[in-house]
Amino acid sequence: MQLPGTLSPGVPHLVILPGLDATGTQHAAFCAALHVQGIATTVIAYPVDRALDYTELDAFVRQALPTTTPYVLLGESFSGPLALAIAAHPPPLLRGLILSTTFARSPWRSLRAMQSLVYRAPVRLLPMPLLSWWLLGRWSTPALRRELAAALAQVDDDVLRTRAVAAIGVDRSAHAGRVDTPVLCLHARHDRLLPEFCQRHLSGLLHPTSVRWLDGPHLLLQARPQAAADEVGRYLRGLT
Repeated sequence: MQLPGTLSPGVPHLVILPGLDATGTQHAAFCAALHVQGIATTVIAYPVDRALDYTELDAFVRQALPTTTPYVLLGESFSGPLALAIAAHPPPLLRGLILSTTFARSPWRSLRAMQSLVYRAPVRLLPMPLLSWWLLGRWSTPALRRELAAALAQVDDDVLRTRAVAAIGVDRSAHAGRVDTPVLCLHARHDRLLPEFCQRHLSGLLHPTSVRWLDGPHLLLQARPQAAADEVGRYLRGLT
């Protein structure tokens, strides 16, 4: 998904790597808020019918990155470890890194022994009211719930299982030390999926240029699009 329009001179393009569903369909309001600021955005959607782990997604994303214009990579939730790995071995035109409600090391690594159960679990078992409480909290609206349900419905069960298992076992802590581009960390104060210590661990590894804690849930870009866009816009303009 890409919005055309008048761009702010010198501001890098923003390339978004989305969360677990990775359809890119839940970022319209966030991208529109950046578009008003003259910032071009692209969301790289992952295959909905191919079960790819982090290593395979790394290759997939690198092939889709811009080759003619400078850009900043935003890794959201599930895609944070992927964005870290790419920034640790950066393509030539990468100018910065934004990490939103994500992690370097999985906070659920104690569940690794249960990975085989995850592969067999009915991934659509959780009802929408529980998912909404978990991911959206008090910012939940009928529109956001419909968007979340529609995004998850597009993705094959095996694909969701593979991504969940990958997230349970991932550790990209070592990659953080190799990142030498400016970094913005966006954390949510009311994230019910990621513990606060996990978000602080990420910031501590990176010594980022900027850390912003926003009132919001795990799906921060969806629930607080304007507030998140304002922070991202300030960061991007600071790179010019």
